[in-house]
Amino acid sequence: MLRITPILLAVLYAIVMYRISIWRTNRELDARSTELADPQLKRMTDRLAASLDLARIPVYIYEIDPVNGLAAPDGRIFITRGFYRKFKNGEVTAEEMASVIAHELGHVALGHARRRMIDFSGQNALRTALIILLSRFVPLIGVWIANGLTALLASRLSRADEYEADEYAAALLTKAGIGVGPQKSLFQKLEDLTQQRAGVTPAWLMSHPKTQERIQALEALERRWESTS
Repeated sequence: MLRITPILLAVLYAIVMYRISIWRTNRELDARSTELADPQLKRMTDRLAASLDLARIPVYIYEIDPVNGLAAPDGRIFITRGFYRKFKNGEVTAEEMASVIAHELGHVALGHARRRMIDFSGQNALRTALIILLSRFVPLIGVWIANGLTALLASRLSRADEYEADEYAAALLTKAGIGVGPQKSLFQKLEDLTQQRAGVTPAWLMSHPKTQERIQALEALERRWESTS
């Protein structure tokens, strides 16, 4: 029993962290967001909604400056104030913003938003268990190894989700008559849009696949659709 106690504690820790993470996320989003009321973007979301046989797709503005879009564990879609500001300044088109919303809808539809919260808790549990285990054999570097392994796992899961959400968005945008073009053009802008300081790679880009690889994946998808049409 004593041998499996660390594992049981790690599992319990994961469950507690999952509940706390959801509560904190929802509280933060409730406190710092309002529903998007932009007529031009509403026309875009109405086209997406019609393609999904939905009455409407509510989108919220999250009042933070970094350029990003996100899907909450409860299924809500958010665009950051920084991203919306880029749109108002003319740096991003309405169609490109629609591609962001479609991408986040993909995360919701494919279960990524909630699964990521579970993954986060599970990764913390795995990290704790690995630290306990490895510290017995390599006391000085066990923590570093555990952190590195869990970070590698998190990155791989995140990037796989991004490709799946890209594909969902491409299908939805095509069905809505918007097409994949805005999705690809936005990818080409992302690095400049999210760059905070010269020479520093934004954390948002670090957790996503490389821009050119995402564009190539979309082009391969388009060719596959053309060959089957």
